[in-house]
Amino acid sequence: MIGLTLGRYFFRRYVMITIWNSIGIAALVFIVNFTEISGRSGALPGYSANWALKLAALQLPFIMLQAVPFIGLISAIVTLISLNRKYELVIARSAGISAWQFLTPIAAGAFAFGLLAIFVLNPIAAAGFATAQNLESEVRGAQSRANENAAQWLKQRTNEGETIIGAKSVLQQGLVLAGASFFRIDDEGNIAERLDAERARLRDGYWELSKVSRLVEGQLAEAIETVRIKTNLRPEFVEERIAGPESVSIFELPAKIDVARSLGLRANAFAMHFHSLVALPPLLVAMTLIAATVSMRFARMGQSVTMILGGILAGFLLYVVSVLVQAFGTAGFVPPVVAAWTPVVVAMFFGVTFLLYKEDG
Repeated sequence: MIGLTLGRYFFRRYVMITIWNSIGIAALVFIVNFTEISGRSGALPGYSANWALKLAALQLPFIMLQAVPFIGLISAIVTLISLNRKYELVIARSAGISAWQFLTPIAAGAFAFGLLAIFVLNPIAAAGFATAQNLESEVRGAQSRANENAAQWLKQRTNEGETIIGAKSVLQQGLVLAGASFFRIDDEGNIAERLDAERARLRDGYWELSKVSRLVEGQLAEAIETVRIKTNLRPEFVEERIAGPESVSIFELPAKIDVARSLGLRANAFAMHFHSLVALPPLLVAMTLIAATVSMRFARMGQSVTMILGGILAGFLLYVVSVLVQAFGTAGFVPPVVAAWTPVVVAMFFGVTFLLYKEDG
């Protein structure tokens, strides 16, 4: 049985390597993202270096949350290789400690890293993503990075008739539409008028459109400061239909899912996002097991670069498969809980099977 002191030592090594990897990757992501924002938005009238720096900083937590599985995989590989090259794993084995025992503190570190990501990094990323959308829409005319040139649409029906609503981006969790277009349909199914608004804010029972351009067939466009359009929509409905769940933290997602389902919506996007976050700590443990399959070869025999690259490729394929299955879950072809946990379970079985074969024959 691994001692408490040795277990703490392995755990501390993994934590320190993970911290330094996270800092390095965060710095690289920030520089690349700032450069990309500058090149994409440098010609806009409202652009400034401070704006680009602030936007890159706000988007950094969201991007880092996507990189957490890769950080966990690389940290586990580096930790095990460094322990192996210093013969610390050899000494541990000679003392009768099996791979299962010295992998336990590293897996515990990976699980703790996952918990930190979903309970600390995710709320920061959600708040930063929402603020970045607001900031970017002010300069880019509501063409956010995620929704540029791809307006989303929904339909509402009230006693005033039918209205088709589109927006380039959804802000404040469904309360505000940026770059909104409202097409009011008459009784014969034709477009009676078109209203293009810089902002459309969802109030209690109506949309409040600001800086509106009103267009009716056969007439010149008319500029109007504000327009009200009656509605029976809820923010949760708007957000579920034309926005992603990225701006909602894990603490708010269950309530959002319940409200959306009470409105008759499937809420697959929100449910998929929630279950993928819950599955993140076990996914990092699975990444640790994959790292162990390529990093525990005796140091005198040498860690083959091919094997290490194979481990990284295996982790990347696991991530790609997870994203692909999550797309099926979001579309409703697979239950979200199944889509979130199937790749994790398969990776766990793969890692455990390999270690059972290697350790126990």
